[in-house]
Amino acid sequence: MSGSKRTYYLTTPIYYVNDAPHIGHAYTSLACDVLARFKRLDGFDVKFLTGTDEHGQKVEKAAGMAGLAPKTFTDKVSQNFRDLAKAMNFSNDDFIRTTEPRHIRSCQALWRELLKRGDIYLGSYAGWYAVRDEAFYAESELTQTADGKRVAIASGAEVEWVEEPSYFFRLSAWQDRLLAYYEANPDCIAPTSRRNEVISFVRSGLQDLSVSRTTFSWGVPVPDDPAHIMYVWLDALTNYITAAGYPDTEGDFARYWPADLHMVGKDILRFHCVYWPAFLMAAGIAPPKRVFAHGWWTNEGQKISKSVGNIIEPLALIERYGLDPVRYFLLREVPFGADGDFSHKAMITRMNSELANDLGNLAQRVLSMINKNAAAQVPAHDAFTDEDRAMLDPALRLVERLRPLIDAQAFHEALEAIWVVVRAANGYVDRQAPWALKKTDPARMDTVLYVLAEVLRALGLVMQPFTPDAAANLLDQLAVAPEARSFAAIGRALISGQALPKPQGIFPRFIEEGAEPAGAA
Repeated sequence: MSGSKRTYYLTTPIYYVNDAPHIGHAYTSLACDVLARFKRLDGFDVKFLTGTDEHGQKVEKAAGMAGLAPKTFTDKVSQNFRDLAKAMNFSNDDFIRTTEPRHIRSCQALWRELLKRGDIYLGSYAGWYAVRDEAFYAESELTQTADGKRVAIASGAEVEWVEEPSYFFRLSAWQDRLLAYYEANPDCIAPTSRRNEVISFVRSGLQDLSVSRTTFSWGVPVPDDPAHIMYVWLDALTNYITAAGYPDTEGDFARYWPADLHMVGKDILRFHCVYWPAFLMAAGIAPPKRVFAHGWWTNEGQKISKSVGNIIEPLALIERYGLDPVRYFLLREVPFGADGDFSHKAMITRMNSELANDLGNLAQRVLSMINKNAAAQVPAHDAFTDEDRAMLDPALRLVERLRPLIDAQAFHEALEAIWVVVRAANGYVDRQAPWALKKTDPARMDTVLYVLAEVLRALGLVMQPFTPDAAANLLDQLAVAPEARSFAAIGRALISGQALPKPQGIFPRFIEEGAEPAGAA
């Protein structure tokens, strides 16, 4: 691949293997998949990474409860995340596991670099630690429950008092440099509310960070001191440079690093926006260009939790509603970055009103009229009227409209921009009434149908990142060649006379089992 091609490196967090994949995992990876697909279609050399975080006390404990050795346990659970990626049609280029030799080599190389530069020192740790969060907490970050347990205010996780020898990272020395970094890179943390949260935390003062443990053994050994294993977050965060080839700083590392985007949930903001850039800068490595922390889902208004039993399983949603409708709904329903509520009613409403009625019905009407009245070929056309141009131009400029929205991770706004064109096209059909023109002005009917076919082609192109299978189906029905499906081909208009296949629905209406059909879409 050409070295001059623009690169784009984006990552999901690596998912912790103490549990099964749920809607939160699917949501984060879906946002990355849409972004990766958009960038590839727009001519970028993309590296899209996901994977699993397999070390730490929590995993060791979960493996023990399952009666399995940690490696056997992580092999099994890691595969569940690969299966999710396949089921959701994610296009990741790499899947990393923190138990891989390449990752252990990378972690130990980073440790040696930090040690050499004087940013790691040996001491002893005494303080509160939450196994569930794999996080250390100050006294001010704790509260006491009615039954006398100490828990973290932020997460509710129970903490335990830990005293052990520990290596420390000199995080306190990076306070001013981190604040200067945030100031110089105003887009490095998004959305703005999360940026403010991080800056406030750093301004309140940073303590040196314990980065090794001796009380359990499931982790990356500290180089030259195997009694210690690395703190799971130093290990986990390093995956992003492991996958880029570190410690080899030539080749892929020079090509892709720094990462363009780390996509994370808001619960792991501090690790990615405080610890990670400090580790990197201390090792003489550029920090990532941007971290975006999105919100959480509730289920029918209730907080999702295993104890309540209301976990939303992505595979069950796909089985019930179909893959592309699930992908569409998750990025359409809620402003990306905010918290959102999943409800089956909202899912069905989006499917039927927007996918089936708006886009699906538009495609079915237009392609059926072409099949019936234009000899199943791309129609001929005369000169375009002002109204034709007012319909065509926004459709053909959709890629330009979407670029800044995708770069801002405003997926909901991108879909709304597409739907502005979808709704305009339905209005254009109704005003032009090609079924009536068939009798009064057949040449004009052909022009109107050509305009609509071109609009459908533009919509098919820009919907590829969001609903890949349905978009491919639409482009197939317009006989758009595979090599004409990138965004660079937006100007390659349909050729009159090109034979088209028999039309078929791309987004059928969803009907609940046992419900009476409410008319065809």
